[in-house]
Amino acid sequence: MQRYRRAGPVTLDLFHRDGRIDRQWLGFHPREFALLWRLAETPGQRVTRRELLSDVWRIDHDPETNSVEVHISRLRSKLAISRACWLIVTDPRGGYRLAADGGSSFFAFGAAREQALDRLRGIGNDTREFASGETHAAAAQRTGNDRSR
Repeated sequence: MQRYRRAGPVTLDLFHRDGRIDRQWLGFHPREFALLWRLAETPGQRVTRRELLSDVWRIDHDPETNSVEVHISRLRSKLAISRACWLIVTDPRGGYRLAADGGSSFFAFGAAREQALDRLRGIGNDTREFASGETHAAAAQRTGNDRSR
């Protein structure tokens, strides 16, 4: 059995049962690690909820809980700290898959994320235009509704 497995920018270490990006350990709980390890076995391929329950939880029935979804959410949160939440994709047919495009979706996601952050940072300095050509910021200053002061 191999000790290391790659999942995009994450190196999974079976001995430590954790993942790291560069030299930063991500602090996975055992189930989170097992989920990512399982998804990394078949990058780009859908893994159903039933398969995850069988392979990670070692149960052959659906306990009718949202445990899989909760653990995926926690895993994504830890990956998000290192800007790698794009790594786990929810498949439209159900289940999850590991992004298999070698990180190109990271750059697409990163660009979209940066644009969204730029828009959020611009609150109070809104430069969107009304149909008249006046910007929101200019209208707010003109009417005294400027919240950035």
